[in-house]
Amino acid sequence: MLINLHACTFGEQVLRAIPNDIVLTETVVTELNHETSHANGENGFIQRLISENVVKVVQIDDAAARLFETMIRSPGSLDDGEAATIAVAVSQGFLPVVDERKGRARAQDLMNGQAPAWSLDLLVHPAVQIELVGDGYIEAVYLALREGRMRIDDERCEAVARLIGFERAVACNSLPGFKSRKGSWEAK
Repeated sequence: MLINLHACTFGEQVLRAIPNDIVLTETVVTELNHETSHANGENGFIQRLISENVVKVVQIDDAAARLFETMIRSPGSLDDGEAATIAVAVSQGFLPVVDERKGRARAQDLMNGQAPAWSLDLLVHPAVQIELVGDGYIEAVYLALREGRMRIDDERCEAVARLIGFERAVACNSLPGFKSRKGSWEAK
């Protein structure tokens, strides 16, 4: 989620517009404290969000720690940041934002069938559409797809391609079924 928000260049505005609290785990913040994240600006982006109280950083409590350990040690384990996000969301009753297929399936299992949100859900949220005047939210979606390689669900792929324009969708390799759809989009 954070990489997509940083890549879209409107990330801070998006998070400020969302009417819910945005919570990050210390694990996620730590994961973005490496040389690449410093060089590409992701670390500065997250540190600014924290210092300006746009997001709140939380620690993993005991219940979340047990879930976290299970998710990082089991077959088909998740990465630490994704596992921590899901564990905290489940233990504290938050809705996690998860784009990776494996993480989404694991979160849905732990949340009694409720699906986690997608990064796309943040970018097209009605409050974000109001905040990013004109077609700003459309540009944010396009940049998150093209620059951040944001993943979306297959069911919304065609609608997203229409939203950003089929000619721009061709430049977004992260769209589901990109290679098979590319020819039909180019023809439109």
